[in-house]
Amino acid sequence: MTEEPSNFDSSQFAGAADPTQALVTQIARALVDHPEEVQVQALEREESTVLRLHVSDSDIGKVIGKQGRTAHSLRTILGAVSMKYHHRYTLDIVEHGDGHDGHPHAPSAETHE
Repeated sequence: MTEEPSNFDSSQFAGAADPTQALVTQIARALVDHPEEVQVQALEREESTVLRLHVSDSDIGKVIGKQGRTAHSLRTILGAVSMKYHHRYTLDIVEHGDGHDGHPHAPSAETHE
């Protein structure tokens, strides 16, 4: 069993289903101007978990980054976690209160354009 760092407060991730969901939540909160609006929803599939990252409209650019570099980096981290746990994680980034069509702004790693 691994120990949590002494400055790690697991109470702020009370809704997190697993450490990966908590990890994405913590990274996203560090990137945005409105960390209180960050939510990560885990959607369990047969052989994978989709993590839907919800942020405020004004913070969407901060989690996607220039040319999608920040989103790509988050997905790279999820790829490493997927290898460790032998369970595939994908990331969808969604604006907070996005009522358009329910589609994420940044395509998941498995989406081909």
